[in-house]
Amino acid sequence: MAEVLAPDGIRLHVEVDGGGEPVTVLAHGLTNSCMELAAFTPFAPGTKVRFCFRGHGHSQTAPLGRYRFEDYAGDVRAVADAYGATRAVGTSLGAGAITRVLADDPDRFERLVFLLPAALDVPVVGHPLSLRTAELLESLPKDEAIAQVLRESGREAAYARAPGLREFDLLLWQDLDPVGVARAIRGVIGEVAIDDRELLRKVAAPALVIGRSGDGLHPIELARAIAELLPDAELIELGSEQELFDSIPMLVDRVARFVV
Repeated sequence: MAEVLAPDGIRLHVEVDGGGEPVTVLAHGLTNSCMELAAFTPFAPGTKVRFCFRGHGHSQTAPLGRYRFEDYAGDVRAVADAYGATRAVGTSLGAGAITRVLADDPDRFERLVFLLPAALDVPVVGHPLSLRTAELLESLPKDEAIAQVLRESGREAAYARAPGLREFDLLLWQDLDPVGVARAIRGVIGEVAIDDRELLRKVAAPALVIGRSGDGLHPIELARAIAELLPDAELIELGSEQELFDSIPMLVDRVARFVV
């Protein structure tokens, strides 16, 4: 485990798996931590660099106003530059942060993976589930807030189908910083990842985009748009949450082979 300083001095927690080439930076989703993609890294080649965004996991909590996409993009750049990453994998918030990096520097990475992208050039709308999570984290002790979030998330049916999913959710939240995550949720509302989606047409790197239908937090239209904008992109479109769960082995294998 190590630390990298973001451009504004925020300390970012970093964990490194494997070694050698290629070097891949992995950026997690909103409310999660670097543990989100830990199960994937044993299957991918080379060096895998997982980190926690500001206000998440073991990273430092940033002051109010420093949870914009340009701040998250600064986190990605700082970690990628520190380890010489040539590949980038991002889920949800992480995918948005990577698009912001590419808008400024379209040649920064040689391979790209976007999993369930949640933002582009349209302001992020405050989803009721996310806003409720922020409210609970601001008003209840951490353990009570997490238990309430999981009860209200509508995931009970998913837990019944996939018994290990609840444990995975709890793993992602075990190091949760209630103040940082609540600020992060409120910080992205009304934000855009990039000002102009047409900037992505300048990105030459091959990309893999994965989305699913019926996901209010990660509209399939965003995955389709990113895949259409990037000149060398492949779109994997899944039809439901259950299909996403069932496809995890296939997706892990596909992404691992793609980043080589």
